[in-house]
Amino acid sequence: MSAIQFPQVPLASGGKLRDPDFSSRVFWLSLALVMLWPLGVVTEFRPWVLWEPDNRKVTLDFLTSFWPLVHDAEFLRMVVRETWRTVAMATAGVTLALVLAVPMSLMAARVLSLSALSGRMNRWPACVRWCVRYTLIVLRSIPELVWALVFVRVVGLGPTAGVLAIALTYGGMLGKVYAEIFESGESHATHTLMRNGSGRLQAFVYAMLPSHAAELASYTVYRWECAIRSSVVLGFVGAGGLGQQLDNSMKMFNGGEVATLLLVFMALVAIADTVSAWLRRALS
Repeated sequence: MSAIQFPQVPLASGGKLRDPDFSSRVFWLSLALVMLWPLGVVTEFRPWVLWEPDNRKVTLDFLTSFWPLVHDAEFLRMVVRETWRTVAMATAGVTLALVLAVPMSLMAARVLSLSALSGRMNRWPACVRWCVRYTLIVLRSIPELVWALVFVRVVGLGPTAGVLAIALTYGGMLGKVYAEIFESGESHATHTLMRNGSGRLQAFVYAMLPSHAAELASYTVYRWECAIRSSVVLGFVGAGGLGQQLDNSMKMFNGGEVATLLLVFMALVAIADTVSAWLRRALS
């Protein structure tokens, strides 16, 4: 048997190993820095101002106002109530988003089109498909914060505005990703059922859904976790929950309440992350 020959690594001066791609890495890193420099100038990114004496004093005063934490019984009861309201807002919003996303993703997916089985989709189904896709673009291109500002004026202050805002934005996100998951997977079983006389809904339930269930569930749970974070932000525009209480405490310069609410929010996000990770493992 002949001996295995390994490629020779070039040696630098002094007999040390030299990375053959060192020059290429230095070039691309330098190019990236050159391209990022104008972006830093446009955004006025100057992190060194944080270390100026006046700014250090403001930061220190702000952080010292967080202590002592507010933990009286009445305040903690309010925190528990608003925490539950935040979770309920995120869950209800994602549920409504699913009501929008599921049928729209089925209409936007080309793989479920009967006319496309011959190779070219008919005109009217193609028009419907593109109209649905543009609707999904509109829904997800408008941030949930903007939707919340609109709904606060329509339905008033409270969690209803947050639920509707999450439903519209996340409906667009979920619908777009669902459609891409359907089109990127194996479609042979789906097309076989449809060619043998099966309807689109039957082909989806018996062929497409079983092969993509784990991926769909994983992304949905991830979006629910993101919705919990968004529901806190929406509270700053009057959508209720922890965010609105946090905004009130900051306006009253009550650092102890702010610190308590932030700790509760971090614990809530950590719990949501743990629950979502457990669900992904269970569904995979």
